[in-house]
Amino acid sequence: MARDFIILECTEARAEGKPVSRYISSRNKKSPNTPNRLEKVKYNPFLRRRTVHRETK
Repeated sequence: MARDFIILECTEARAEGKPVSRYISSRNKKSPNTPNRLEKVKYNPFLRRRTVHRETK
């Protein structure tokens, strides 16, 4: 299968001194549409708002 499981981590939480929120998602490994790190807007319960979550390596 060409799907990878990835971890998405909040980009704003560390700057504010709060715990980071992490989500697990999947993506198509061979897709030309996502060659770089994936970014999604997800809810961070520690900040109580929607923030940008970026794929970790």
